[in-house]
Amino acid sequence: MKGICKVFCIFIFFAGFAQQAGAQANTRSYDYSYDFWFLASEAVPAFALERIIDRDTLGGITVSGFDDITYGGGKLFLLDSAEGRLHILNEQFEFITSIRLLFTNENRIALDERGQQIILTNPEGVFFHERTNQIYIADTGARRILVLDGDTFYLERIINRPDAMTGLTPFEPSKIAVDHANRIYLVVQSGFEGIIELNADGSFSRYFGVNRPQVNILEYFWRVFATNEQRERMARLFAPAFNNVAIDSDGFIYATSHDANSRYMVFRLNPRGENVLIQDEEHPVIGDYRMNIDNQFIAIAINDYGVYAVLDRAMGRIFIYNFFGELMSIINRPPGMKGSFSAPSGITWAGDHLIATDRQLRQAYVYTLTDFGDLAFRSARLYHRGEWEESAALLEQALNLNANFDLAYSGIGKFHLMQGDYRQAMYFLKLGQNRTYYSMAFNHYRSQWIEDNFIWFGLIFLLGIGAVIYTEITYHKKGKVPDEANTR
Repeated sequence: MKGICKVFCIFIFFAGFAQQAGAQANTRSYDYSYDFWFLASEAVPAFALERIIDRDTLGGITVSGFDDITYGGGKLFLLDSAEGRLHILNEQFEFITSIRLLFTNENRIALDERGQQIILTNPEGVFFHERTNQIYIADTGARRILVLDGDTFYLERIINRPDAMTGLTPFEPSKIAVDHANRIYLVVQSGFEGIIELNADGSFSRYFGVNRPQVNILEYFWRVFATNEQRERMARLFAPAFNNVAIDSDGFIYATSHDANSRYMVFRLNPRGENVLIQDEEHPVIGDYRMNIDNQFIAIAINDYGVYAVLDRAMGRIFIYNFFGELMSIINRPPGMKGSFSAPSGITWAGDHLIATDRQLRQAYVYTLTDFGDLAFRSARLYHRGEWEESAALLEQALNLNANFDLAYSGIGKFHLMQGDYRQAMYFLKLGQNRTYYSMAFNHYRSQWIEDNFIWFGLIFLLGIGAVIYTEITYHKKGKVPDEANTR
């Protein structure tokens, strides 16, 4: 009986241990982050999966997949290309309506120039323009842009291929964005001439932001010495294509590219079409730093304080960066886990919610901030507004929840740097492994230390000069004594 009791107790012990381990596995975070040395480690999650939007959320409507998503005017817009439908939800993510056949403001079926009904035909892009309260749809299959009213969803106008459009890129708009001046920016998949820019009236303006390719030095060398016939046989080097486009609150155009020949994967384009994205050359905005992973950014979303999230198709992950190109968080859900991606397609911000879609799984994932994420992102918002002291205070609270959050140390260090407390700034910047700003703080601290101790440097200098003069005088006096003795 004693032996049976021992076996039973051991069984109970291991059963309880297994149950506890299982519970820990279910609550474990698979999110991770990188340090300065490119080492990945498990991280405190900044986002948690709040809900899933699927066919049931849409009232049982047939869903073939979500190809694009946007948020604006208190509404969420989900685009189903295969079914040719635009699903609209309110800010509580409750279903409002689904649009396929368009109507005029007189509640009549909208007709095109040929008198045919206007039906969404394989649309791939949607954008809500806050300034004009309009919905822009890239109706890819019909090679046109449809503009709808943001409240009634009536068709307001159709934008077809402009007559004056130049270049070889076909007018097949895939992704779309509109700036404060109502200029329209279009991405055509595999279009090598850049982003198509249209004026507010739909007329052609220019190709915007050409993506310059990486040049293979060896291939360039052979092209220099090759004959004309050999050059014709060589493959042409086209500019890498953009695959998505977005716009921030300042009117700058963001774009992504996963072309292997592209120098960059994320772009922030100024009015001249130049990439002005802020990033550290040692830690560029490329997603994972591991060499065996080929990241493919296919969508980007920017919130109102410069934090942008990019969606990676290769591994089904979301990388979130602040305005300075510093990696804030990575959302990672392994295959088979609730919220994991199979064929990610689109991403958008909805206030502090981050929503991403999956074409194959026919779902949209709504992420909400955790306690740690709320502190980190509120700090980023305050920093963007210039409220640096309040931002640093929130970062100190965030460190209580995640002591390995390097950006918090860097942020606090930057605050002390701006306040002129260079010694304290050096302390936090060293903890945050921020070499660039640490060097700045060190230079200021060195200059300040020299200025504060300049009088001692002056005294030492004067004492040195005095010592030299004294030795010279002493030497010459000693040198005269033998001469006088010899004259006697």
